[in-house]
Amino acid sequence: MTDLPDISGHCPPRLSAVKDAFADNFTDAPDGLNEQAARFSVVIEGEVVVDLWAGHADPAGAVPATERTLMPVFSTGKAVMALLMASAVERGKLAYEEKIAHLWAAFGANGKGEVTVAQLLSHQSGLPGFSETVEPAIWFDRQAVLDRLSAQAPMWPPGTGSGYHPITVGYLANEVFRLADGRTLGRALAEDFARPFDLDLWIGLPVAEHGRVAALRKPSKATDLGTIDAIKKAAFLDKGSAPGGRGSAEWRSIEIPSANLHGTARDLARILGIVANDGMLDGKRVLSPTVLAEATRERVAGQDKVLPFVMSWAAGFTRNAGLDIFGPNPEAVGHCGWGGSCAFADPAKKLSAAYAMTRQSPYLIGDPRAQRLIQALYAAF
Repeated sequence: MTDLPDISGHCPPRLSAVKDAFADNFTDAPDGLNEQAARFSVVIEGEVVVDLWAGHADPAGAVPATERTLMPVFSTGKAVMALLMASAVERGKLAYEEKIAHLWAAFGANGKGEVTVAQLLSHQSGLPGFSETVEPAIWFDRQAVLDRLSAQAPMWPPGTGSGYHPITVGYLANEVFRLADGRTLGRALAEDFARPFDLDLWIGLPVAEHGRVAALRKPSKATDLGTIDAIKKAAFLDKGSAPGGRGSAEWRSIEIPSANLHGTARDLARILGIVANDGMLDGKRVLSPTVLAEATRERVAGQDKVLPFVMSWAAGFTRNAGLDIFGPNPEAVGHCGWGGSCAFADPAKKLSAAYAMTRQSPYLIGDPRAQRLIQALYAAF
């Protein structure tokens, strides 16, 4: 048991159990995963109702985490990527059923000519990683990644099931978006959402902002992927399955929409409020009901070929159906990130929430600290 942390932010009395759960995660967390720094935010009907943060941004405990502290949330950023892709559909730049090869001819090589935008976003393209060994530094060369993936044969017939694409989906979606829109996803996030709506969210973090990033404490044990095969090795375990060899500063600075979003839990919850509030953000319509429904409906379901779970995937979002990690509503959608972060939206409650932390766990989805917070939240309704 450790000392009770100084908790900053706000939480209404009717949701006091959420604040209690947040405090407990610092002193008596499940599996001994006591927090180093964390933030949990809840938006209901467009209002930030809960926003709590505590802890220290450095391992030595000398720098307090503040309202401006940024945290890397890894794959939780895929929920933001999904919204950005939906915004391109809303503006008529893309269509979910459009074949990627119509935009990007080289992508159609080796049996990928029929892969649609929706299939890519729902992890059905058969490209969860590189089928041949590569050096980790390849990820810092965007064109080299795209050239290899576009030429590569799929690791299973596209459209026949999902296999989570941890990092590749971000490079591929970014190129599809760039060809359709003329901008990268990182630039579109800044221009269309971050600046107009005052959201502290970044895909590709400018060096001037690096000083606000909290230090991470990596998991003490490996993630359980179940039975290992060539597909899982390509996605997670091969030498070149993730960026490496260049240092954290360069990793933060490049754009990896699937893996390196930096931001605050408050603004993750705010942007996911688009889904919770019928396509609206701060009183402005971002997505029409039609596009929102297309973005969040089930595209594929079943045993995932990479994750050891039965998954229901929308066009970039993890659907809650069968997982029950985003509250009780099976129609809730969101995403989890390496180490435990998550963000989700529940349209039935007009609620969105996000959890970000610096002490990472080995859980792929449903980190018990996040679950404690989400369960306390729903118990108050």
